[in-house]
Amino acid sequence: MIDMRYFLFLLCVLTGSSHASNVSELNVFLNKHFEQAPQSNTLWLKPNLKQRVEGILGHPYQGLRVKYWQLGTKSAWILDEIGKEQPITTGIIIEKGKISTVEVLVYRESRGGEVQQNFFTRQFVGATLLTNNKLSQRVDGITGATMSVAAMQKMAKIALLFDSEKETVIP
Repeated sequence: MIDMRYFLFLLCVLTGSSHASNVSELNVFLNKHFEQAPQSNTLWLKPNLKQRVEGILGHPYQGLRVKYWQLGTKSAWILDEIGKEQPITTGIIIEKGKISTVEVLVYRESRGGEVQQNFFTRQFVGATLLTNNKLSQRVDGITGATMSVAAMQKMAKIALLFDSEKETVIP
């Protein structure tokens, strides 16, 4: 009999996901934000898109594709970015080109956990991505969580960028 942790690890390696333990968080997140099961899709990162992502991140982006879920005009993106030292796993819902939800799914840092709170994440609601790769609205920082705030802003920008590119990709 195969150990479930080993199975989840293999599943994540084969599908390109970096966090096997987050499968249950993913299912909870999707069930919470979609009335019925969304369709799983893949966005392939062509060189020009990957270059734009790296411009937002300020470092190379690992991976050739990104998995996302879509139902109608609503899409869900699960992204990771390093805060100070550890990755922050975030679920972002985009609806009609605007952020409708930002939710921290797994926070691993020892400080800066306030980015998980509703008072912070609701600042992203309604944001769009401007042509200069800036968010359309200001997001206030949190003292002691500067790097986590920056990581959250980067992930919001990338989710909006990916969402804008998904229509041009044939699944």
